[in-house]
Amino acid sequence: MNGQHKRRIDIVLADEFTEGLSSLELDMLRDRRDMVEQVETELSYYRRLLHGRQDLLDFEMKRRSGEESRSIMEALPEILSGGEATGGGDYRIRGGFSPDLPAKGNRPIDHVLGDDFLTHLPSLDDKGLTDVEAKLKDAEQGVTAQRNGVHAVHEVLQAEVTSRYQTDVASE
Repeated sequence: MNGQHKRRIDIVLADEFTEGLSSLELDMLRDRRDMVEQVETELSYYRRLLHGRQDLLDFEMKRRSGEESRSIMEALPEILSGGEATGGGDYRIRGGFSPDLPAKGNRPIDHVLGDDFLTHLPSLDDKGLTDVEAKLKDAEQGVTAQRNGVHAVHEVLQAEVTSRYQTDVASE
Protein backbone atom coordinates (compact mmCIF):
# COMPACT_ATOMS: atom_id res chain seq x y z
CA MET A 1 0.00 0.00 0.00
CA ASN A 2 1.46 3.32 -1.02
CA GLY A 3 1.56 6.46 1.12
CA GLN A 4 -1.06 8.41 -0.83
CA HIS A 5 -3.97 9.79 1.16
CA LYS A 6 -6.90 7.48 0.47
CA ARG A 7 -10.26 6.86 2.04
CA ARG A 8 -10.34 3.80 4.27
CA ILE A 9 -12.86 2.08 2.01
CA ASP A 10 -10.42 2.47 -0.91
CA ILE A 11 -7.56 1.13 1.19
CA VAL A 12 -9.58 -1.86 2.39
CA LEU A 13 -10.88 -2.75 -1.06
CA ALA A 14 -7.50 -2.36 -2.80
CA ASP A 15 -6.02 -5.67 -3.96
CA GLU A 16 -2.77 -5.06 -2.10
CA PHE A 17 -4.62 -4.88 1.24
CA THR A 18 -4.91 -8.69 1.30
CA GLU A 19 -1.66 -9.50 -0.53
CA GLY A 20 1.23 -10.98 1.42
CA LEU A 21 -0.78 -11.56 4.59
CA SER A 22 1.35 -14.54 5.59
CA SER A 23 4.37 -12.24 5.96
CA LEU A 24 2.60 -9.78 8.28
CA GLU A 25 3.00 -9.86 12.02
CA LEU A 26 -0.13 -10.98 13.85
CA ASP A 27 -0.66 -7.53 15.39
CA MET A 28 -0.57 -5.89 11.95
CA LEU A 29 -3.02 -8.50 10.66
CA ARG A 30 -5.36 -7.76 13.56
CA ASP A 31 -5.04 -4.02 12.89
CA ARG A 32 -6.13 -4.57 9.30
CA ARG A 33 -9.03 -6.71 10.45
CA ASP A 34 -10.05 -3.99 12.93
CA MET A 35 -9.98 -1.38 10.18
CA VAL A 36 -12.19 -3.60 8.01
CA GLU A 37 -14.65 -4.03 10.88
CA GLN A 38 -14.79 -0.27 11.42
CA VAL A 39 -15.46 0.35 7.73
CA GLU A 40 -18.17 -2.32 7.75
CA THR A 41 -19.81 -0.65 10.75
CA GLU A 42 -19.80 2.69 8.94
CA LEU A 43 -21.29 1.18 5.80
CA SER A 44 -23.96 -0.62 7.83
CA TYR A 45 -24.87 2.65 9.50
CA TYR A 46 -25.07 4.50 6.18
CA ARG A 47 -27.23 1.71 4.82
CA ARG A 48 -29.59 2.02 7.79
CA LEU A 49 -29.80 5.79 7.30
CA LEU A 50 -30.74 5.17 3.67
CA HIS A 51 -33.33 2.58 4.72
CA GLY A 52 -34.83 5.07 7.17
CA ARG A 53 -35.25 7.62 4.41
CA GLN A 54 -36.69 4.96 2.13
CA ASP A 55 -39.13 3.95 4.88
CA LEU A 56 -40.33 7.55 5.15
CA LEU A 57 -40.62 7.87 1.39
CA ASP A 58 -42.51 4.58 1.13
CA PHE A 59 -44.94 5.75 3.79
CA GLU A 60 -45.56 9.01 1.92
CA MET A 61 -46.21 7.07 -1.29
CA LYS A 62 -48.72 4.84 0.53
CA ARG A 63 -50.37 7.89 2.04
CA ARG A 64 -50.75 9.48 -1.37
CA SER A 65 -52.16 6.33 -2.91
CA GLY A 66 -54.78 6.10 -0.15
CA GLU A 67 -53.33 2.96 1.45
CA GLU A 68 -52.51 5.00 4.56
CA SER A 69 -54.67 7.63 6.22
CA ARG A 70 -52.32 8.79 8.98
CA SER A 71 -50.00 11.72 8.53
CA ILE A 72 -46.30 11.04 8.43
CA MET A 73 -45.98 12.70 11.85
CA GLU A 74 -48.59 10.36 13.34
CA ALA A 75 -46.80 7.32 11.91
CA LEU A 76 -43.25 8.54 12.57
CA PRO A 77 -42.62 6.47 15.74
CA GLU A 78 -43.72 3.30 13.96
CA ILE A 79 -41.73 4.12 10.83
CA LEU A 80 -38.55 4.91 12.75
CA SER A 81 -38.86 1.82 14.94
CA GLY A 82 -38.83 -0.39 11.88
CA GLY A 83 -42.53 -0.88 11.26
CA GLU A 84 -41.94 0.03 7.64
CA ALA A 85 -39.17 -2.31 6.46
CA THR A 86 -37.46 -1.82 3.11
CA GLY A 87 -35.07 -4.58 2.26
CA GLY A 88 -33.37 -4.31 5.61
CA GLY A 89 -34.72 -7.59 6.89
CA ASP A 90 -34.96 -7.97 10.63
CA TYR A 91 -31.63 -6.24 11.20
CA ARG A 92 -31.99 -2.78 12.64
CA ILE A 93 -29.25 -0.77 14.29
CA ARG A 94 -30.18 -0.15 17.89
CA GLY A 95 -31.29 3.35 18.82
CA GLY A 96 -28.56 5.63 20.03
CA PHE A 97 -25.86 3.83 18.05
CA SER A 98 -23.71 6.06 15.89
CA PRO A 99 -20.25 5.05 14.71
CA ASP A 100 -17.44 7.58 14.46
CA LEU A 101 -18.08 8.61 10.85
CA PRO A 102 -15.70 10.43 8.55
CA ALA A 103 -16.34 14.12 7.98
CA LYS A 104 -18.97 14.94 5.39
CA GLY A 105 -17.40 15.38 2.00
CA ASN A 106 -18.15 14.92 -1.66
CA ARG A 107 -18.90 11.21 -1.62
CA PRO A 108 -22.15 10.16 -3.31
CA ILE A 109 -23.53 9.02 0.05
CA ASP A 110 -22.91 12.51 1.48
CA HIS A 111 -25.02 14.07 -1.25
CA VAL A 112 -27.88 11.61 -0.81
CA LEU A 113 -27.91 11.80 2.98
CA GLY A 114 -27.45 15.58 2.88
CA ASP A 115 -30.49 16.04 0.66
CA ASP A 116 -33.21 17.74 2.66
CA PHE A 117 -36.07 16.04 0.81
CA LEU A 118 -37.61 15.10 4.15
CA THR A 119 -38.28 18.74 4.96
CA HIS A 120 -40.23 19.25 1.76
CA LEU A 121 -41.61 15.73 1.31
CA PRO A 122 -45.28 16.81 1.39
CA SER A 123 -44.68 19.41 -1.32
CA LEU A 124 -42.84 17.06 -3.73
CA ASP A 125 -44.84 16.01 -6.75
CA ASP A 126 -44.94 12.37 -7.86
CA LYS A 127 -41.95 12.82 -10.17
CA GLY A 128 -39.99 14.36 -7.31
CA LEU A 129 -40.80 11.36 -5.12
CA THR A 130 -39.75 8.98 -7.90
CA ASP A 131 -36.48 10.88 -8.39
CA VAL A 132 -35.70 10.74 -4.67
CA GLU A 133 -36.57 7.05 -4.58
CA ALA A 134 -34.18 6.36 -7.47
CA LYS A 135 -31.36 8.26 -5.75
CA LEU A 136 -31.92 6.37 -2.50
CA LYS A 137 -31.97 3.00 -4.28
CA ASP A 138 -28.81 3.80 -6.24
CA ALA A 139 -27.02 4.90 -3.08
CA GLU A 140 -28.19 1.82 -1.16
CA GLN A 141 -27.00 -0.48 -3.96
CA GLY A 142 -23.61 1.24 -3.94
CA VAL A 143 -23.24 0.91 -0.18
CA THR A 144 -24.37 -2.73 -0.33
CA ALA A 145 -21.81 -3.50 -3.03
CA GLN A 146 -19.09 -1.92 -0.91
CA ARG A 147 -20.25 -3.88 2.16
CA ASN A 148 -20.09 -7.12 0.16
CA GLY A 149 -16.50 -6.30 -0.84
CA VAL A 150 -15.61 -5.45 2.75
CA HIS A 151 -17.15 -8.73 3.94
CA ALA A 152 -15.01 -10.64 1.43
CA VAL A 153 -11.86 -8.87 2.67
CA HIS A 154 -12.83 -9.62 6.28
CA GLU A 155 -13.21 -13.31 5.46
CA VAL A 156 -9.70 -13.40 3.97
CA LEU A 157 -8.20 -11.65 7.00
CA GLN A 158 -10.14 -13.79 9.46
CA ALA A 159 -9.04 -16.96 7.67
CA GLU A 160 -5.40 -15.87 8.02
CA VAL A 161 -5.84 -15.07 11.73
CA THR A 162 -7.57 -18.42 12.30
CA SER A 163 -4.83 -20.21 10.41
CA ARG A 164 -2.19 -18.57 12.60
CA TYR A 165 -3.96 -19.69 15.77
CA GLN A 166 -4.35 -23.22 14.44
CA THR A 167 -0.68 -23.32 13.44
CA ASP A 168 0.46 -21.98 16.82
CA VAL A 169 -1.72 -24.48 18.70
CA ALA A 170 -0.59 -27.34 16.49
CA SER A 171 3.09 -26.42 17.01
CA GLU A 172 2.81 -26.46 20.82
